[in-house]
Amino acid sequence: MTTPPPTVWPAFRVRDARALIRFLVDAFGFEETAVYGEGDRVDHAQLSWPEGGGVMFGSVKDDPDDPWPAVAGAAACYVVTADPDAVHARAVTAGAQILRPPYETDHGSRDFAARDPEGNLWQFGTYRGEPRRAG
Repeated sequence: MTTPPPTVWPAFRVRDARALIRFLVDAFGFEETAVYGEGDRVDHAQLSWPEGGGVMFGSVKDDPDDPWPAVAGAAACYVVTADPDAVHARAVTAGAQILRPPYETDHGSRDFAARDPEGNLWQFGTYRGEPRRAG
């Protein structure tokens, strides 16, 4: 059975999209796929995760009719990776705020948690979402 390409993408607003793009690429290893906007404003950015999926975001808009009025700094994303220790080491080297160093979860995943400069929460780990029976 072939796994289909990802169709669920976290999407959020940020205050300094261009700085966050640089941070997510440098600290965590995302790849810049598409960025639309002029100057400091980013209307749409897509950053792909090398192991599949990615995130989308854009600059906060000072517009009461904004169709996507998400609050900056309020996102929380879980990113699956085969090597969370390597991503953690990269994040530490880039100066990311580590909230929880690598640890083993009670459901069999190896994870770590960090916060980006915008305040968004990022958890990286080996969890694949396979159903497991308790007991």
